[in-house]
Amino acid sequence: MSVFSLYLCSFILINIGHSLSFHQSHASCLPQNHKALFVFGDSLFDNGNNNYINTTTFLRSNFPPYGETFFKYPSGRFSDGRVISDFIAGYAKLPLIPPYLHPGFTHDQYIYGVNFASAGAGALVETNKGAVVDLKTQSFYFGQVSKQLRQELGEEEAKKFLSKAVYIFSIGGNDYAAPFYNANSSTAAIPYPQQQFVDFVIGNISSVIKDVYNEGGRKFGFLNVYPLGYIPLLRILVAGNSIEDCLQQEATVLARLQNNDLPKTLQKLEKELSGFKYSVTDNYAAFLDLIQNPSKYGLKVGSKACYGGSGYGGDYSCGGKRGIETYELCSNPNEYVFFDAAHPTDNTAHHISHIMWMGHPKLSHYNLKQLFEL
Repeated sequence: MSVFSLYLCSFILINIGHSLSFHQSHASCLPQNHKALFVFGDSLFDNGNNNYINTTTFLRSNFPPYGETFFKYPSGRFSDGRVISDFIAGYAKLPLIPPYLHPGFTHDQYIYGVNFASAGAGALVETNKGAVVDLKTQSFYFGQVSKQLRQELGEEEAKKFLSKAVYIFSIGGNDYAAPFYNANSSTAAIPYPQQQFVDFVIGNISSVIKDVYNEGGRKFGFLNVYPLGYIPLLRILVAGNSIEDCLQQEATVLARLQNNDLPKTLQKLEKELSGFKYSVTDNYAAFLDLIQNPSKYGLKVGSKACYGGSGYGGDYSCGGKRGIETYELCSNPNEYVFFDAAHPTDNTAHHISHIMWMGHPKLSHYNLKQLFEL
């Protein structure tokens, strides 16, 4: 049996109490068509990396009532339960992918993939600088993983493994939202003309895609940016709060610009990079439909967060940990689109992940299921 096959037979991920542990399986091996999952991005994908960095409570979720419905403890996910990347791993028949910064995580577990995502992270280093793992640093960490895989498996097997893996991204939203929620003012402004600012963000995303590609990655999945002006955190800053007001909020306009331009960039990369394949999920349309028509999906509340305070639950006063001691908590998060002021419930994350996995792609040739099958 090759070294690579031995590694395939070695570890399975299980959850125990408040921590992640890795235990040897008996003689079970992953199937020959096994593909790993590598996760990059922000809080929609972060499964606990921010627990292990020096950051603010604004960018942490390792306290109650986060995690209350699924894990029964605060795992570091910005949800009452799982995040989108957890569900994607499940669809791919993988265990929960561990956060890269977990102190118990070693290179022996790379065989399933790694989650590098960090809540609050942007494509720009300046976004929440010093308090997050920005996208470029996530790419650097992936390079370290790639190097270790080559040492352990050999160049040929590592190249084969990395080319079969799928790489998913949720990035850009913080670059556009942070100038507004950090200033806590609807009059906050981005430092450049809108299109130029979006070009900077997409340029950084493109650079990281090329970095991953140069390490062996070939199959990429992207979640586009949801309608930022309609999330409770920013909605309380919008005068009028009508759908038209929220959609004209500058952060939403910037999101639409990225959502329009990123597929064009990916099309160019597809022509430039041999074997490059990608999927783009219209998270913007999916979230907007959920917010406006929650009953269509068995939900009751589309615009107000389950957890928080002030109008729409948008003051982000979770757990009394962020400077505001008073907050409300709904009795059933499964009835809500948003758990807190900016993040989906477990139920919503499941819905979005299913669209990523099985949806009929409008912005690309593939959905994630098809990428895993290639």
